[in-house]
Amino acid sequence: MVSTFVVGGAGFIGSHLAELLLERGYHVTVFDNFSVGKEEFLEGAKASGRLTIVRGDALDLDALTKASQGHSVIFHLAANPEARWGLERTRLDLEQGTIATYNALEAARLNGIANFVFSSSGTVYGNTSKPCAETDLGSLPISLYGASKFAGEALVASYVECFKLRGTICRFGNVVGPRGTHGAILDFLKKLKAHPEYLDVLGNGTQSKPYLHVTDCVAGLVHALDHGPDALNVYNLGPSDFTSVKKIADMCVAASPYKNARIEFGESSQGWPGDVPTSRIIVDKLASAGFRVRYTSDLAVEMAVRSVASEVFG
Repeated sequence: MVSTFVVGGAGFIGSHLAELLLERGYHVTVFDNFSVGKEEFLEGAKASGRLTIVRGDALDLDALTKASQGHSVIFHLAANPEARWGLERTRLDLEQGTIATYNALEAARLNGIANFVFSSSGTVYGNTSKPCAETDLGSLPISLYGASKFAGEALVASYVECFKLRGTICRFGNVVGPRGTHGAILDFLKKLKAHPEYLDVLGNGTQSKPYLHVTDCVAGLVHALDHGPDALNVYNLGPSDFTSVKKIADMCVAASPYKNARIEFGESSQGWPGDVPTSRIIVDKLASAGFRVRYTSDLAVEMAVRSVASEVFG
C-alpha cells in the first residue's frame, strides 16, 4: 500500500488532497499545526480508517522527520495562505515558506523518501501580464509570498540534483472551492456579512487571474506525480482562461442575502503592494501529460462562491 505524507494536510487544499489519496486506496498521514487548517476539514477522510493525524509544526525538523518515516511520498502544501499577511509580518513567508520547505526536503532526505511534491504558485513569474509557460522566469516575484515559492522551487531542484530525490513542482493558479480559508471570495462574503450595505474592493476590479477549483488542483497534483517523466518535473496547473475581480464581486453580491449591496472599487489596478494585477499561465505541458482541468475559471469561481456563501451565511 502506498503511504503518503501530507504536510499541511488539514488545510484547504491539503484536506481535499487527503480525500483523493484515500479514494485511491492509499494510507495518508496528515502533518499539520492547525494554525489555519481545521480538524473538521478531515471528518470525511477519517471514515476510511487509513488516515493518521499528527499535530506538529513544519518548523520542527525533528518532529517532521520522525513523523514522515516509512512513507513513500511527501506532498508539501504547508505555507502562509495569504500573500498580504507578509506585509505585516515580514518573516512569515521566510519561515512558513522557505524554511518549512527546507525542513520537508531534509526529512525526505534523512528518511530516504524518493518522491517529493511541492505546491508552488504562478506568483513566481513576477509582475507580467503575458502568458507564462514553465520556462518563462524572466521576471522576479514581487511579493514575499512569491519569493518564498521561488526559493522553495530552487531548493527542490537542488535536492533532486544533490540527493537524487524525484521532484514534482506544480505552479497553481488561484485555488478556490469549499473549505477556503483565504482569498477574494471569502474576503468579499465576510465583508458583506459585516456590512450588508456595501462591498469595498481592493483595486479597481480590473485585476484578472486564472482560478482553479480545488478538486482540479488536487487531481492535477496526483496526475503530475504519476506521469512526470523526469527526475524534476515542473508544471503549470490551472485553467487556460481567467476571471476578473469585478466579476467575482458581482457573483458574491448575487450569492449573498444582500442583493442590493453596492460595490465600491478602489482606484489602482493593484489590490495591494505585491499583488500581481494580471496573471496568465500556459497549461499545455500538463495537458500533453494527459491532464486538463474540468472547470473553466469562471465556472470554478461560480461553484466556489456558492459553496463558500453557504459556509458564511448558512
